[in-house]
Amino acid sequence: MPKIVISGVNLVEGGILTILQDCMAAYKKIAHANNLELVVLVHSKSLVKDYLDQDNITVLEYPKIKSSWIRRLYFEFIYSKKLSNKIKPDVWFSLHDITPNVNCKFQVVYCHNPSPFYKMERKYYFFDTTFLLFNIFYKYLYGVNIKKNRYVIIQQNWLREAFKKMYGVNTIVAYPIQKSPQINTELINLDYLNIDFNYPTFFYPSIPRVFKNFEVICEAAEILDNQNKQFKIILTLNGAENKYSKYIFEKYKHVKNLNFIGIQKRSVIEALYNKVDCLIFPSKLETWGLPLSEFKLFEKPILASDLPYAHENIGTYDKASFFDPSDANKLAELITAFIENKLVFDKPKPASPAFPFFDNWENLLNFLTIEAEKNKQQHA
Repeated sequence: MPKIVISGVNLVEGGILTILQDCMAAYKKIAHANNLELVVLVHSKSLVKDYLDQDNITVLEYPKIKSSWIRRLYFEFIYSKKLSNKIKPDVWFSLHDITPNVNCKFQVVYCHNPSPFYKMERKYYFFDTTFLLFNIFYKYLYGVNIKKNRYVIIQQNWLREAFKKMYGVNTIVAYPIQKSPQINTELINLDYLNIDFNYPTFFYPSIPRVFKNFEVICEAAEILDNQNKQFKIILTLNGAENKYSKYIFEKYKHVKNLNFIGIQKRSVIEALYNKVDCLIFPSKLETWGLPLSEFKLFEKPILASDLPYAHENIGTYDKASFFDPSDANKLAELITAFIENKLVFDKPKPASPAFPFFDNWENLLNFLTIEAEKNKQQHA
């Protein structure tokens, strides 16, 4: 019976937790057919509670690993090797960027932090020191043991090229699963947000980080305010989240067409998707750009950064217009065109990544299982 370790001790919330949950759901479907035994390493068993009673799944809990980088690095480079000697796995699948030091002939790592590939402007150094450190050091952390992996899994083709150039590794492109809204968005009461939806309404849902590029939206809104354009733009920050959001809020709070609503629950975001007229997505750095794929399900217009991640995510969707994410004047032009019903959509540029490429977890895991079995026979 092939034994597979799935390491996700650092995944506790948001999109990165979804990676663990999607992986587990797919493994559950293929485990019996392939006679697999799974050992899952998690922050808390509650995160995978649906799998605790499975005969072929063992869940090990490590609640202290996320409390500090020292604990994390000890876990990855020292403890994991001891654990691998005990478990003797056929596959070690790490879901959180770092390649651990383990005794296993078939390792795979899933990398979802794009910070090493972003050139951070000096003026933002003190707004987000965590991202600054990631930006400086993560490329070296990625590089530790990375060539021990049979494959490095990333979410988009532009990252495949970046990893090949920086590390010279074999990669798999695996698109995130596209999911429909989980709630009846029409039942969510949005009155407390005090937004006048009688005007054309635009939305940018994002946690305030320096690379999310809220400035270009605020500058475009300021340009249009001076032209007395009537519209609303909803931003999910209010100045209380971090230094960067405080900077944005203080600089642009006078712009009357901006609504700063702060970070909201998932149900509110989905309700706003249903309510607003258009998505603006100016981010300069994404491994995927989840709001783009989420908003496409509502079949409404999108104004997006003219960058590879956005084009790949949007794919064949025919209601998108792209702009230079540093050009507030161009964005202001697109917003005006939308308001005046003159917006022209760009022609889609669909292009699937070369093999190995997967758009669902089951096919990805079946491929890895077959490859691992071949590797095992070669070393028998």
